[in-house]
This record gives sequence, C-alpha cells and structure tokens, in this order.
Amino acid sequence: MPTCFPACEEPQNSEPPVVFVGYVYLFMFITVYEAVIPPWIQYMKSFVFVLIASMTAAGLAFVCGQNMSPVVAAQIGNQDLTSPLRVIPENRAEVQLSYAPVVRDTAPAVVNVYTSRMVRRSNDFFDFMFGMQRAPREGMQSSLGSGVIVRDSGVIVTNAHVVEGADELRVVLNDRREFKAEIIAEDEKIDLAVLKIDADGERLPRLHIQEDADIEIGDIVLAIGNPFGVGQTVTSGIISALSRTNVTDISSFIQTDAAINPGNSGGALVNLDGELIGINTAIFSRSGGSNGIGFAIPAELVARAVDSAMTEGRIARPWLGARTNAVDSALAATVGLDRARGAMIAEIYPDGPADVAGLRERDVILALGDTDINDESGLRFKLATFRLGEDAELKVWRDGRERTLSVRVELPREEPPRDERLLNGYHPLAGATIVNLSPALSEEIGTDMYLQGVMITQLHRQSVARYNGLRTGDIIVRVNKRKISSSRQLERVLNSSPDGGDWDLRIDRRGRLFDVPVRYLPRRN
Repeated sequence: MPTCFPACEEPQNSEPPVVFVGYVYLFMFITVYEAVIPPWIQYMKSFVFVLIASMTAAGLAFVCGQNMSPVVAAQIGNQDLTSPLRVIPENRAEVQLSYAPVVRDTAPAVVNVYTSRMVRRSNDFFDFMFGMQRAPREGMQSSLGSGVIVRDSGVIVTNAHVVEGADELRVVLNDRREFKAEIIAEDEKIDLAVLKIDADGERLPRLHIQEDADIEIGDIVLAIGNPFGVGQTVTSGIISALSRTNVTDISSFIQTDAAINPGNSGGALVNLDGELIGINTAIFSRSGGSNGIGFAIPAELVARAVDSAMTEGRIARPWLGARTNAVDSALAATVGLDRARGAMIAEIYPDGPADVAGLRERDVILALGDTDINDESGLRFKLATFRLGEDAELKVWRDGRERTLSVRVELPREEPPRDERLLNGYHPLAGATIVNLSPALSEEIGTDMYLQGVMITQLHRQSVARYNGLRTGDIIVRVNKRKISSSRQLERVLNSSPDGGDWDLRIDRRGRLFDVPVRYLPRRN
C-alpha cells in the first residue's frame, strides 16, 4: 500500500461559488467608480475585501479536505507534513491479517515433556518426637515442560532443568499421541537437553533452526509451549533485547516480552517465517508468572548442541584456556580504549588454545567471530557455537591498537591423566581417593578448570582422612615440606615417610591455604 502524504489535489468541480464571484465583482466596481459613488458605499470596500479573503481561505481548505483521508484530516493540525503517515486498512483482507498461518505451520512441532522421578520423603515431626525409626517414604514426583522437534526422525530439544533427575520421560505430540523418550545428551551449564523418541519410522513435523542469527530488536516473535499445564498456548511479543549475559554463567540470551510462564520451559520461540530462533528457558519474576521479561537460548547454540549430541553422544563445550574479566570504564582508560568494552585476559592456562594462539595476559578480547564480547559469559557462549577443530577469529586490543588472531576451537583436555588412586597405609590420608586435576576432569566434576594439582574426590566413611578434618574438594599442596604435583608422587611420599614422626600437611580449600593438624593415624595390627 502506498504511503499517504498530506496533499491538496485538484478538485473534481473547479467552478467557483456564485457568491464568491459576486463579491469579487462588487470589489472591482467600487475600486473603479470610487470617485462618483456615495461615500457610504466606499466604506464597504474594506468590508468586501475581508469577505473575499475569508472566502478564499475557506475555499482552499474545503478543496484540500475533499481529497484527504480521515487520518490526515485529523492529524493535519499537529503533524509534520514532510513525514510519512501510517494508514488504516482499506479492505477486509487487510483487517483480517493474523499470525494463524505461522502457528499452523509451527505448533505441530512443539511437544509436551512429562517427567517422573522417585523422591524420598523424610519422616515427619511426630516420628522424631516419639522416637519412631520408620524408613523414609518414597513417592513419584511429576513435572511438566515443553520441547521442540528439530529433526523429523524424532529428535527433540528441551531444557536440561526440565528433565533433571527424571526416571521416566514421556513426550506428548500436538495430536495427543504419546511416546517414551530417552536422553541422548544434556548440559546443565547451558541448560539444554536432547531427547529421542521412536515413531516407527514416521516423519514427524519439525522446526527449521535459524542458524544465521538474522534477528533484531523489535522483531515480532511467537512463544509456543504449555504454561501451567493448561495445554498448548501461543503468545506474541517482540525481541526486547539481545545478548543478555547477566543471567547465567554461559549465556547470551534473547530477551522477549512474549508471555513465558512455568511449563513454557523448553518451548519454541519462532519468527514470522516459522523458524526456530530460540528455546524458552527462564523469566524474571517475583510472583512466578510472566512480567514481560523472558529469556530464550539462541538458535545458533541450540543447533550446535543438537549436532554435538547426535555425533558424539554429548554436548561438547569448547574452551579458550584463558580466564577473563569484564572491562569497566577505569580499566578501559588504563589500556587506551575509548569506552568500556571487551574482556581482559587475567590468566592463561599453559599449552591451552589461548596460549597456543599467542594471547597474553592483559590482552582485551573485543570480538569473537562477528560477535562483540563484553564479559566471560558472552565469550563462553559464542565459543560454544563453533564446531570443534574450527579456527575462530579473535579481535584483540594490545599495546594501544587492535590485532587479529586465530584460535583453534578445542575441548578441554585431560592432561595430566586423572590417575585415580585410593590411599591406604600408615599415614593421615588413609581412606581418601585422589586424582590429578585437568581441565577436562574439572569440567566433568564442576570445579574451577584452571586449578592444578591433586584433589580429594571421595572420603570413605570412618576413614582416618575424614577424622583428620579433610574434605572432598581439598587440594593437597604439600606433605612433609615436599610440594605435591601428582597422585603418584603423593602416594610415594606418604608411604616413604618415617613412622612416628610429625606430619606436615598443607591443603588448598576453596582458594585458602590451611595447615592441617594431624590427630589420627591408622591402627597397627
């Protein structure tokens, strides 16, 4: 539809009104015969001139008004005449425009995910009051979420927190058919899980994943899910913001004002082309309901997670091998940046991808690929969207100018090997299980990936190590004045120490060093 501008077009009837012509002739007569007509008629000259001017202005307004739309006529008094105006629908078809075709194409690929888990309920207050020693009660706990079919063979993506701890998974399709599902892979850090159902070879409806991140703030989006278990529901809104990184440790969320409520987790966020642009995952709310601030995991990370799960059986998350901090205005000024942006490298893991790529401490990472970086959360997210073995381009600020480096996308490596050992013998660590820390192991057990050394991963009941106050997660730093670097060395040092001597034992507990007083040793037979 062409944009309407306020304009005065030529009227269909161009003949001037008879009264207007009469006043014009009267004015001309008085002017010509001013010398011979009576004075009182001469005084009418000014009055007639005013009448002619008024009628001229009124006539012009009438002519223009005949050709203006109602919207223009209503807004002409306060509208800038040089700017385009919005127009009203001109036919029935335009009035009836809706999102129904998009919903019709996308809704069949959004499913309900039902989970069941066995939970142990502790005894109630009266059992403890009266000393009743009954066994804890067990019961089934059910929960509900949503999921999206992304491959017609029955591959479904949802949130990891939807299937967390599930003993049984059921998927109900849009047509109410029900299937058992199995978890192929899940990752709590990025809150994604990939499921699989067996549809006996049937090709299921699926959503195409938009991987090119062709979205902008203000785009209209639809959220599809099963809020509060009421049934499949569609809500609409816009993209309110992009690259929200202050929600989780690994995130660059899409923010939307489309209503997202409990039960929508794992559901689809789609654009008007019917493409999956995100997986709904979280809301900001004090009441538990939608306040117009919802978050979705971008499709580019979803696509990479699905590919990784189907090819490797797990969701692989690459790492850079560098710890970074966000750059504030004060730090930006010290390194010569024009504003607060980027992530400054604070620590580099030896022989990691960052070290091999030539990155240095105090380098500021400005961009990874085509995405600007402002904190470590956004850096981790963007890195997770690359394929393993791919070379990613880094824009780095160093020595007052911008440089471009290439870093290889790799998984954390298990170097040194974990070499798990159960310690036995006449020493204060008897009964403890120890391992060599590595980036891969640290990611597996959920500890700091930059820690190095020998860690206690398990303490047996009534063990000497437990009685001496050691805890799971303690890192053995020193034994009898000797620095510990491997589990094999630690075992050798413990077994070679003389009997009956004093023990010098230092540990690292959550970043703080402690000297452990040795109070217990194993009994001799």
